[in-house]
Amino acid sequence: MQQLQTLDYIVFFFYFIVVSSYGYWIYQRKKSKVESTKDFFLAEGSLTWWAIGASLIASNISAEQFIGMSGNGFSMGLGISTYEWMAAATLVIVAVFFMPIYLKNKIYTMPQFLSQRYNPTVSLIMAVFWLALYILVNLTSILYLGALAVSGISGLNFQFCMIALAVFAIIITIGGMKVIGFTDVIQVFFLVIGGLATTYLAINLVSDSAGMEGIANGIKMMQSNHDDHFHMIFPKTSPFYMQLPGLTVLLGGMWIVNLNYWGCNQYITQRALGADLKTARNGILFAAFLKLLMPVIVVLPGIAAYALYSKGMFQAEMLGEDGVINADKAYPVLLNLLPAGLKGLSFAALTAAVVASLAGKANSISTIFTLDIFKNYIGKNSDEKSLVRIGRIVVVVSMILAILVSPYMGIDKKGGFQFIQEMTGLLSPGIFASFIMGFFWKRTNSAGALFAIVGGFLIALAMHNNFFPFADWTQVPFLDRMGLVFVICVVVMFILGLVLPDEKKGLAIDASMFMPHKSFVIGAVVVLAIITFLYGRFW
Repeated sequence: MQQLQTLDYIVFFFYFIVVSSYGYWIYQRKKSKVESTKDFFLAEGSLTWWAIGASLIASNISAEQFIGMSGNGFSMGLGISTYEWMAAATLVIVAVFFMPIYLKNKIYTMPQFLSQRYNPTVSLIMAVFWLALYILVNLTSILYLGALAVSGISGLNFQFCMIALAVFAIIITIGGMKVIGFTDVIQVFFLVIGGLATTYLAINLVSDSAGMEGIANGIKMMQSNHDDHFHMIFPKTSPFYMQLPGLTVLLGGMWIVNLNYWGCNQYITQRALGADLKTARNGILFAAFLKLLMPVIVVLPGIAAYALYSKGMFQAEMLGEDGVINADKAYPVLLNLLPAGLKGLSFAALTAAVVASLAGKANSISTIFTLDIFKNYIGKNSDEKSLVRIGRIVVVVSMILAILVSPYMGIDKKGGFQFIQEMTGLLSPGIFASFIMGFFWKRTNSAGALFAIVGGFLIALAMHNNFFPFADWTQVPFLDRMGLVFVICVVVMFILGLVLPDEKKGLAIDASMFMPHKSFVIGAVVVLAIITFLYGRFW
């Protein structure tokens, strides 16, 4: 395997200098004399629709997609794209129904919503859960998988790569959401261009020809020789049914995954919470269009790698330390086949995805700890400058914790992407139930929300470890378990809402909030039409 060559390093350092310089320029141009928490954490009013959309994607697409989803593309094929294409549909729903509620009620953090709608106890418990999830699952996974890929491509020491990625992300994060939001536009540019270049060359390698003719022939060859890798819906007989159980991806638990992630997640919603409604909606719609493109960048290379592997290429390189095929190695191995220069561009795309996600996640961790825990319970009299300083300290501490614990999280056991989905799935049903019921049913109360958040987590954990009676829950797909836990939470919340006193903490809502402007409606219809076509084509 060839390592990075001089031209690759030149391309990569060009990316590094562009992002760093642009970030510093944005910081100097937009910094205020007195830093405020709203300005630092939310970049209030300064992010454009294209910056919001790009930042949403840059924060979402990271090592778990490039490495984990390409690995799933290698093993199961196009079916894993359902996470991306269903997310595009979900973003339309979030823009229409969720964002108006947040902005109308001046919500800046997700725990703040829970405090305003229920009580401070619910908010504090959820803030702690979110911090644990963001640090111990998301941040650690992004760092671990990112360092694994960077180390595999560059030949540099794994620990050095982990620390270097963390430091780069810290530099961006301490500039606040303005710097993150606008540098994410550059990150997405490198991510898309570098990702498409990798896909283009990988498919050309499959066809043994060049140019657009090579793309057409390569795709035709992959579909002909590996038809099992081009289906979106898996039957019960499929070995991948446990991960993507049939129509559940269209009618069941996949909606909980996506609506919770895109609509009730500080890490994501934070990008739009500082904007006006029209700007926020346009940014989210832009992100939906980018989401439609993501499988081309992160899944097709995995399928191409499988086609090349089936021809007898890089047989040894795909093996893990235990001598078994490690699908997560597909993308790094593929990058090592690229010519000098383009390999550097693809390397920059991968690094951009990792760093942008690390920065976004660290900023959200900092926001929740500073505004929902420190400000309310520890430093009640702290001024704005002190809170911003605490926020920056939390960024550094969270990165250090992630570096220390990531080797012990078992991220590589099931594949990085699947690890994140299953761990997040322990909390998603209860969180989503507490939000959606809190949005639209005024009698929903604090007792119900506490049951959903704590009880839902315990039920999901019991099922995950097969402690719950009445069935062998390890044989039930985790998406179906999520759907069942969500239904239990909603039923209990409904009962508690009926039998306990009405707390009368409904939100400010009127029907006109949910009427998007004409251009948004046209864009949303186009997104949904494309998704319908894709599922019809690759059923």
